[in-house]
Amino acid sequence: MVFEYFRNITFGQPWLLLLFLLIPVLIYWKFNKGKKQVAAIGISTTKGLRASRSWKNSFQQFPFILRILALACIIFALARPQTKFDETQTEGEGIDIILAIDVSGSMTAQDFTPNRMEAAKKVAEEFVDNRPSDRIGVVIFAGESFTQCPLTTDHYVLKTQIANIRNGLLEDGTAIGSGLATSVDRLRNSKSKSKVVILLTDGMNNGGLIDPSTALEIAKTFHVKVYTIGVGTDGYAPTPVSTPLGIVMQNQKVSIDEKLLQNIATQTGGKYFRATDNKSLEEIYNEIDKMEKSKVEITTFHHYSEKFYPFIFAAMALLFVEIILRYTLFKKFP
Repeated sequence: MVFEYFRNITFGQPWLLLLFLLIPVLIYWKFNKGKKQVAAIGISTTKGLRASRSWKNSFQQFPFILRILALACIIFALARPQTKFDETQTEGEGIDIILAIDVSGSMTAQDFTPNRMEAAKKVAEEFVDNRPSDRIGVVIFAGESFTQCPLTTDHYVLKTQIANIRNGLLEDGTAIGSGLATSVDRLRNSKSKSKVVILLTDGMNNGGLIDPSTALEIAKTFHVKVYTIGVGTDGYAPTPVSTPLGIVMQNQKVSIDEKLLQNIATQTGGKYFRATDNKSLEEIYNEIDKMEKSKVEITTFHHYSEKFYPFIFAAMALLFVEIILRYTLFKKFP
């Protein structure tokens, strides 16, 4: 218990703890002085002296011990023991970010581990963890688009919604234009000076009610920067396909409209990336994280609580007891 108490204690004037070096000096001086004051007398036997020894003889140094303890308490009090706790205040401007994630059937291809969709969800959750001061939302798209989670600073809820993403939630297809338009719409009323969409897809636009070029113009109108990510290995990728005999694996050609994705990114001030495996996908999100830094100032306030009062009271109590004993039970007569 005592160890736990002192583990949380710091000292305002720790150099005064050097006064503890006086204590062994005082003890040495006390006992050395006592030896010099001892009188000698020659006797034939000590039997009578043993019989006359009382409890006062055994405890005659007790007042001195109390005085030493009182001095130790005074030294502790002078060193100002205190506890410290920090209060952190965060100020600044975050970024509003929408993660637009393709959930079409081709996202179940297993050229990523375990597949493209799960890999995309994992790096999205890690990205959220690295952006504590930003509002982030999620839009999913396939043959149509849907807001999975609106802009929020509640990142626990956000990550839960990302974890719930799965194939089959929307009509199949790849509506890049609808996905981008819905993402921009989520940012349309944002007051943030920096508005970003990170659009991830593994295919070519083949559905939706909004053409990608129209969605691009909408993004430019509302000053939304778009980072685009093409997901998929080069060549063919093993993909689970539903057949009358059940789910079978087939190699399907990876077709990404890189020209479209590059155009969207370039015209909105963003950048296009190509991810061919899990590691490259993680590196892309890390690079975007570095490029879009929030302006946040963290101020730390240090608060101290003084803890020297118990030592003062203890020293006063010890000195009081020492004075009482010295002038009563251990009083010396001339």
